[in-house]
Amino acid sequence: MAGIYIHIPFCRQACHYCNFHFSVSLRQKEAFLECLLQEADMQKGFFGDPVQGKGKTVLDSIYLGGGTPSILEAEQLAGIFDRISRYFAFDDSCEITLEANPDDLSRDKLSALKQSPVNRLSIGIQSFHAPDLAYMNRIHSPAQALESVAFARKAGFENLTVDLIYGTPTMRDPQWRENLRTVFELDLPHVSAYALTVENRTALEVMIRKGQAVAVDEEQTARQFEIMLELMAGQGYDHYEISNFARPGQYSRHNLSYWTGQPYLGLGPSAHSYKNGQRWWNLSNTSRYIASVRQGILSAETEVLTAAQRFDEYVMTSLRTMWGLSLRHVEENWGVQRMEWLQAGAREHIRRGLLMKQGSQLLLTDKGKLFADRIASDLFWID
Repeated sequence: MAGIYIHIPFCRQACHYCNFHFSVSLRQKEAFLECLLQEADMQKGFFGDPVQGKGKTVLDSIYLGGGTPSILEAEQLAGIFDRISRYFAFDDSCEITLEANPDDLSRDKLSALKQSPVNRLSIGIQSFHAPDLAYMNRIHSPAQALESVAFARKAGFENLTVDLIYGTPTMRDPQWRENLRTVFELDLPHVSAYALTVENRTALEVMIRKGQAVAVDEEQTARQFEIMLELMAGQGYDHYEISNFARPGQYSRHNLSYWTGQPYLGLGPSAHSYKNGQRWWNLSNTSRYIASVRQGILSAETEVLTAAQRFDEYVMTSLRTMWGLSLRHVEENWGVQRMEWLQAGAREHIRRGLLMKQGSQLLLTDKGKLFADRIASDLFWID
């Protein structure tokens, strides 16, 4: 199985914390869509060229991210799906996700989306409290956040996920608990929750540096992460990846492909692709992307991962999941020396209660999840 990610680089308003590639100008939208379809033509053989008689690759997930994909009209989305279906087949249960802002999800928009192949909505709510939304420069209101879920359900969408952000200086612990209780009342099958991070060259980083915004408190962030783990578990959600929770069996198929090393094709500026230990990423510049595609050129940087890099990546991604790191898998794919390296490196973390060993699996404890990246880096291979 394989997946496709499509990056739509347009937003109505810039969130202060965002460091993804996007533009708040829609001037290039039509030219971008034209080139996106052309890129799909150029990449039709990415998984195996159907012209050579190999048949269409079957997709089990398509994910439209951004930016704000819900900014597109129904006919524009239809054009994208029509072009993809020329070269790739959709599995009967193909998960097709559209990221959406609450303010875009009117009754009419949702009715049109329901007639499209989209069968899963990822709604960027972030918070149900106005001060948090103002701090992040989100365009929607708390009322629109609640309405978007209600309208989506009335339109017939049941496979829903929402994004939340914790650790904002405007959000005290009681407000964070209230956000989570609201999610539980909505009875959503999936929730993604991210700690607010201050990325370089974002508006938030500049504002904090100039004293125009309050800085993030790491202790508060850690505390709210622990609150989330406790409350999510109490509601029966599986914490199947550091930032993702789901009812049993309702995990994001597309995101799982990233964490399990499955091949995926990225279309659009800044989109990443991966196949057979090789990674590509497109230009993070919409104007240059358009100019390049119009010349029939796919301008992407490429990286061929070494065995050590593939090992380190497996350590990083597998530890983030509830299934953990398989020592047996490491031995089969990288040899006994690296398996023993991991066992030795894990001992101190196990002693400190950050890791646990179950059979041949290494798993993060709840305490260890706070330090996931640091623990993984401690286990990286050193020649």
